[in-house]
Amino acid sequence: MNSASVRSLLHKLGIEVNEAWADLIVPGIHILLILILAWLAARLSRKLINIFKHYVTRTARDDGSIKRAETLGQAFKHVSVVIIVVIAGMLILGELGISIAPILAAAGVVGVAVGFGAQSLIKDYFTGFFLLIEDQIRHGEVVQIAEKGGLVEEVTLRHVKLRDYEGSVHFIPNGSITTVTNRSRDHSFAVINVGVAYRENIDEVYAVMRKVGAELRADPDFSGKIIEDLDIAGVDELGDSAVTIRCRFKVMPLEQWGVKRAYLYRIKNAFDAAGIEIPFPHMTVYAGQTKQPLETPPFKVQSQPLDIT
Repeated sequence: MNSASVRSLLHKLGIEVNEAWADLIVPGIHILLILILAWLAARLSRKLINIFKHYVTRTARDDGSIKRAETLGQAFKHVSVVIIVVIAGMLILGELGISIAPILAAAGVVGVAVGFGAQSLIKDYFTGFFLLIEDQIRHGEVVQIAEKGGLVEEVTLRHVKLRDYEGSVHFIPNGSITTVTNRSRDHSFAVINVGVAYRENIDEVYAVMRKVGAELRADPDFSGKIIEDLDIAGVDELGDSAVTIRCRFKVMPLEQWGVKRAYLYRIKNAFDAAGIEIPFPHMTVYAGQTKQPLETPPFKVQSQPLDIT
């Protein structure tokens, strides 16, 4: 659309304008169309992101997946709005006759300067984005990251919020996360080491351990937490004072510590009832011995008169 066509259209409508006004009307119409298209694009992107969030929410198996979808949805909304505003602004400046090449060059220089000054912040956002996309951390899980461990209370593009066993809260920037150890994904193992005396019969010890494990799994308080029967790996170590036997339970996520404590409590009582010794390191204190004098052969001392002249 040019000024001549605008003047012709307005003339048909009975409106007479000179060429200068027509030159102003054309960019105005273009800018209005750009704003309308930008608004429609923003609404469409928001609608598509909401559809994605609803789909993930319906198919999610836990609250962590829902929160992950919400965090990603918010990030996508911000990114889409920024892209649409930047493109619309560049088109509007072009309609106003302002060359955007110097602006782009200046923005590039400023972007490089800001990038150097905010490398850690940019790294946090990029790392957080991939943590969420790859589903490495979920809300409510127990993880070990950046030498800190605890329950995940919040996951954002900027940081991960952990609360440890003592109640201390750790805010860990995503950029400092290099390795994620997830202790609560799908299932866990309650690994238990049991020490018995060298004089005990190992087969009898195995029998008592399996019996206690079966009783623990049959307990209504633990039947829903333990997935499989006790798995005895065997003798793991011949220590200074005990034979160490390693075993484990396959349990539901976050139940390994409770199951381990309950099994140790029961195995202690069962060993006491069966007369199986659970040894502990012994120390012998040697107080020393009095030193005996050495035996020497008898000798005589002969005295001679001292001659003093």
